[in-house]
Amino acid sequence: MTPIESFRSVLAPPHPVGRPFVLGGVVVALLGFLVGAWLIWLGVLFTLFCLYFFRDPDRVPPRRVGAVVAPADGRVVSVTQAVPPAELGLGDQPRWRVAIFLSVLDVHVNRMPASGTVTRIAYRAGKFVNASMDKASEHNERNALALRLPDGRQMAVVQIAGLIARRIVCSVREGQAVLGGSRFGIIRFGSRTDLYLPEGVRPLVEEGQLTIGGETVLAELSAP
Repeated sequence: MTPIESFRSVLAPPHPVGRPFVLGGVVVALLGFLVGAWLIWLGVLFTLFCLYFFRDPDRVPPRRVGAVVAPADGRVVSVTQAVPPAELGLGDQPRWRVAIFLSVLDVHVNRMPASGTVTRIAYRAGKFVNASMDKASEHNERNALALRLPDGRQMAVVQIAGLIARRIVCSVREGQAVLGGSRFGIIRFGSRTDLYLPEGVRPLVEEGQLTIGGETVLAELSAP
């Protein structure tokens, strides 16, 4: 990402979910004129933080047939084989899972890894342990989506709440056709997003790599 692109990303307008928080910060700053300068600064700082955290920059998915893109910005913390969440009904055979940890400094808007149809959405309550830990995939609060590709294969993407995150937002519905790289939700204040690839598809990334949601290619779909 070039310096100009980075600057534009920071100044991107906030996601609709974040607008009430931004407005709240502005209201607090205005109240500070009645209470004191300390409240003005508190409101201003909170507003700036929310504008930065909820920023929603446009992304350009690669025009590569069969490319699976990152569902979130962040750092790859795990590349391993695991069974998809049972609530999605995708079977009990392990498949490659790429886990991406989002710090409070990352863009938190989630994006579809590929084009297809959302066949199932399943929310499950849970704990709020550190999302960078591997056990977060199993124990934390999560919202799982199953995605059927045009060739019939299935993949899954899971929004996972973290230590600070307490709210998962999903803006798509079951039966909806989606495009790779399109927005489908957001998780507030630090989280994790797991991607379960179709059986037989191997990831192209390793632990420690940084991803850009909707742009970084995590895998290539081979012939079924």
